Amino acid sequence: MSAVYAAREWLTLPQVGDLLGLSAGKVSRLVQERHLLSLRIDGEPRVPADFLKDGEPVPGLRGTLILLFDAGLSDDEIMTWLLTDDDALGAAPVDALREGRKTQVRHSVQLLAI
Repeated sequence: MSAVYAAREWLTLPQVGDLLGLSAGKVSRLVQERHLLSLRIDGEPRVPADFLKDGEPVPGLRGTLILLFDAGLSDDEIMTWLLTDDDALGAAPVDALREGRKTQVRHSVQLLAI
């Protein structure tokens, strides 16, 4: 596990479901529909706890994920980008989203595509 990943808390899909009041199957659907992103860690899909806020996915996360997928990034590249400090944002993109700075994060995504 990379240092970027190790610095974050990771939740299993059932744990995410408990926090969101959903079944693990519905959480899987949220991942499939790109409301959340998961990676296999220790053999099972896990989601960073930082992708959740106030009992739901972080506002702006889904649109950001879609932009990153559309830019051709892999799941691992997207996860690394979201969790790595960005000099322009002064924080990791997911942390900026949690702070309500969706427009700044989307601008950083656009810079990736250039």
